[in-house]
Formats: sequence, structure tokens, C-alpha cells
Amino acid sequence: MQPRISYITLGVDDLERAVAFYRDVLGLPTEGIIGTEFEHGAVAFFKMAGGLTFALWPRASIAHDCGVTVGSRDSTALMLAHNVDSAADVDAIMAALPSEAVVKPARELFWGGYGGVFRDPDGHLWEVVYNPKHMA
Repeated sequence: MQPRISYITLGVDDLERAVAFYRDVLGLPTEGIIGTEFEHGAVAFFKMAGGLTFALWPRASIAHDCGVTVGSRDSTALMLAHNVDSAADVDAIMAALPSEAVVKPARELFWGGYGGVFRDPDGHLWEVVYNPKHMA
């Protein structure tokens, strides 16, 4: 297997709410929800840099497709990161978020970087970070 990830799919409880957050709050481009004509098919895709596709799919649909039981949500099971070019970029992104989404306000980090953490409506954690040693 080559070391590459081409899709990241987050399971969500309310697809419309999740799409609204990623599209309207974070500004990620999407064609919206597709696949609604299929049972368990509704999904939304967001094209990301580097050929990555980010997807939102209802947790119940993932469970149905994979033949597993829907488990409880766990915010600490996965954390995504968005690296930016400056501390000012971190501040701008964090300031644009609804206050209830902010988990850890932007600040200097113990290892020399600058960042903050927010959560999406389903509890998925995102770090917005500037790493002066590894540019975005």
C-alpha cells in the first residue's frame, strides 16, 4: 500500500447541518448533498488541496454500509488539522467561528507554534495551527 490518503469521511448525525457548517462557516466549496435518491446514499464532498476529498456522510449510513452498529460519538477519536502560514491566519479563522465552536482559543503553544482548536456541530475536533518550523 502506498502511503497516501485520498478521502477523509466524517460521520455526522445531521448532514444538512454539517454541510452548512463546512460550507457557510468554514467556506469549503461543495456541490452540496448528492445521492439522496438512494437509501443511505446522501453524502457531501469537498475538494481539498493536494487532490484530497473531504466527505460528510451520516453515521447511520456508514454503519449500514459497513455492517456495524452506530457507536457513541467520541470527540477524541480523531482530530484534523489545518496548517496556515501565520499566527494572524490562525486568529482570522478562529475569529470567524461561532463562539460555541471554539474549544481552545488561539495562543502560543508550548512547542513554539501558535494555534487553537474548534469543534464542528458533530464534535469533530479541528486544530488551526501555525508551525514556524514547517510552513503550511
